[in-house]
Amino acid sequence: MATNKYNLAVIGGGPAGMMAAARAGELGARVVLIERNERLGVKLLITGKGRCNITNNEDDLKKIVSIYGPNGKFLYSALNKFSNKDVIEFFENRGVKTKVERGNRVFPVSDKSKDVLDCLKKYLKENKVEVKYNSAVIKFITKNKRIEKVILENGQEIVAENFLIATGGKSYPGTGSTGNAYKWLKELGHDLTEPKPALTPIIIKEKIVKQLEGLSLKNAEVSLWAERKLDSEFGEALFTGNGLSGPVVLNLSKKINENEGKNMKIKIDFKPALDFPTLNKRILRDFEGQKNKQFKNSLDKLLPKKLIPVIIKLSGIKPDKAINEITKEERKKLIKLLKEFELNVAGLVGFEKAIVTSGGVDLKEVDPKTMQSKIIDNLYFAGEILDIDGPTGGYNLQVAWSTGYAAGDDNAQM
Repeated sequence: MATNKYNLAVIGGGPAGMMAAARAGELGARVVLIERNERLGVKLLITGKGRCNITNNEDDLKKIVSIYGPNGKFLYSALNKFSNKDVIEFFENRGVKTKVERGNRVFPVSDKSKDVLDCLKKYLKENKVEVKYNSAVIKFITKNKRIEKVILENGQEIVAENFLIATGGKSYPGTGSTGNAYKWLKELGHDLTEPKPALTPIIIKEKIVKQLEGLSLKNAEVSLWAERKLDSEFGEALFTGNGLSGPVVLNLSKKINENEGKNMKIKIDFKPALDFPTLNKRILRDFEGQKNKQFKNSLDKLLPKKLIPVIIKLSGIKPDKAINEITKEERKKLIKLLKEFELNVAGLVGFEKAIVTSGGVDLKEVDPKTMQSKIIDNLYFAGEILDIDGPTGGYNLQVAWSTGYAAGDDNAQM
């Protein structure tokens, strides 16, 4: 049973799909949005811990592009059409007031991702986009390098002039990101860069991290090593029951994926503002004022309470030792611990807690101006399904907004 023909059928009701569908509708296209869940934007609601880091307020477009790495240049056209500044203006003009936080992260003033989602849903409604909920696509019917229709799980057929895949990747599968689209794409003749979890917590071999669970570091430098330094990040990190999380750790997880099979270590510098000699002077000064204290009672001003027992244990200095009895060698070992707290990487948590998916549709097979497939004439892509991902800080939602807008724009011009 076929429905009336649409100009555009968008598969996936996440941020990229909603933006593409509403933009095409705004410019006059007849659009249907197909969503497998019972509601739109399930994953959007949990981004930024429920606060929704809409985008990044960086002023330099070239710098934004460089942040995505080698694939970043693919975004030039889409960002020129709908930049991070345009995104802020888009939401502000529709009643979602924004604020800029540390690292140029842009959030709704309300700190509620629901406000962002409600804004997008209103944008869809205003532009008469038909939304089909609880509608999983199971098959594409193609002929002569064109998709004729898609078949839904309930047997319904959707016929359209053009189709857009915005199903996301495989991260947070509980939100509906099952990765089914990868199978469709291979059947349609597209090449894929192997999907891997990105922006995911790191699992650490040492059991000692369990003692530090819940400890949040505000200004730490965390570096990744495999014989040499592979990368480093400065900012916030968090100890979990079996490893590390937080923005700086999530950003390093991609490098761990890229160096799979190597023995990797994490080094944490708890005092990045102080070099070794300066930290030595600081500790000497602290010790000078509490000569008769025991070592275990001397670190309160230097370290978070939860970290102290672990540092004492690893330092090898007896907890009851008087401060004035600590040797120069013992002090050097303590400083090294604070500057190079070393942990062995066991692996990554995986797609279950990955914020985004690295990999996806090979960008060589997609027109960067329109997001149109070079393999299937009437197929478009937007968002995480594409082989491009960035660090934390609003960069991945920016990909969704820009590519969705570009694809929606092109569909209304046809």
